[in-house]
Amino acid sequence: MATCRGGCTAHAGGGPYGQASLRGAETLPLRIGGNAALKEKIGENCERWTVKEVGDGNLNLVFIVTGDKGSAIIKQALPYVRLVGESWPLPLKRSFFEYHALVRQGARDPGMVPEIVFFDVEQAIIVMEFLTPHVILRRALIEGRRLPKIGRDLGLFAARTLFRGSDFSLPTREKKADVALFADNVELCDITENLVFSDPYFEAELNRHTAPQLDPLVAELRADRDLKVEAQRLKHLFSAKAETLCHGDLHTGSIMVTDDETRIIDPEFAFYGPISFDVGMLLANFWMSYFSQSGHEAERGSRDEVRSYLLDTIETIWETFRVEFSRLWRTERRGILYQASLFEDRGDPLAAEQALNIVLDEIYREMLGFAGVEIHRRILGLAHNADFEMIADPDRRAGCESKALKLGRHIAVNRHRIHSLRDIRETAERLQKEPLS
Repeated sequence: MATCRGGCTAHAGGGPYGQASLRGAETLPLRIGGNAALKEKIGENCERWTVKEVGDGNLNLVFIVTGDKGSAIIKQALPYVRLVGESWPLPLKRSFFEYHALVRQGARDPGMVPEIVFFDVEQAIIVMEFLTPHVILRRALIEGRRLPKIGRDLGLFAARTLFRGSDFSLPTREKKADVALFADNVELCDITENLVFSDPYFEAELNRHTAPQLDPLVAELRADRDLKVEAQRLKHLFSAKAETLCHGDLHTGSIMVTDDETRIIDPEFAFYGPISFDVGMLLANFWMSYFSQSGHEAERGSRDEVRSYLLDTIETIWETFRVEFSRLWRTERRGILYQASLFEDRGDPLAAEQALNIVLDEIYREMLGFAGVEIHRRILGLAHNADFEMIADPDRRAGCESKALKLGRHIAVNRHRIHSLRDIRETAERLQKEPLS
């Protein structure tokens, strides 16, 4: 126990993850007031700090702490899944993986993640930059806002972090060491493996959906042999293809925005997996936002421009990703895969371009599959999206969700036969024109 000026005390744990919970904003200054890095950031006198709990996620406690000099975010892992409660225990070490993922993402695409002020492994606490006046992207899209930069920003972030964490770029010893490090994030990978790829497709205990409105469609999807086989093929990819360091939970609730800036948060699900996974998860959430707009508009058609913006953004993310990934392939391909010594150095740059096209095509096909099952799990599984959940009328909500479920099935099962995002756009627009009920 350490004492700070003003008589505040900071409690240490009794060994790795010997956690003292920060629950209760009124006691937080007493528990962490001796932290020198935090005092340097927000002010020495912890008796003058103000604390506000702001976490609304599924797993953690999150506080804004403000002192004489400024503010910071304090995030603490809980020893269970907050969404469910203490009946679902979860190890605190996930904060360790989040910290290390943020460090790597910050190096691979500078300025796109919050600055880390301090990490306390024993207390499972990350102290980081307070992003203001940023808002959660999901909330902005529910309100019908159109952010001008997010498509390009997200495409660049995905390309840079995923390419630079892979064997295309990273020294092989460093990459293999990282694979070993993040391989221990077993419990959070287990959540994804079950909640995304398996539970939505049978009557799992924690599943829920808008009933009885969606019951016939849910029964149809759970009896769909092609869909279930495809979901398991994607689960196979997720568990076996350790290509790069993935964020692991890259959706519109893990992105904070202003009109001028985009920042990525919450990579506690980080793992080494397919390059395509993060991109697919991300695009799925924009397609869900697209179909949810009918539940938020005051009158039919009043959000047509927002819908068009969302489909444009999907295409911008992928096109930006493709162009930036290609640039990095040509300028930073120094890893063990597709070495320049085999291609460019032997006067055959077209061989490198041929290989690039094959890699990008594979990412595209996998991306569509991951997007499809992500849509399904957010409507049929445990953790739902506010995009649909904030639609109060269950009939209206189910109408929006059914269209998203149909698109999800289409892109997951037919991913090898869909030639472009323009084709998916046309399908989404046709589905959108169907009556809500």
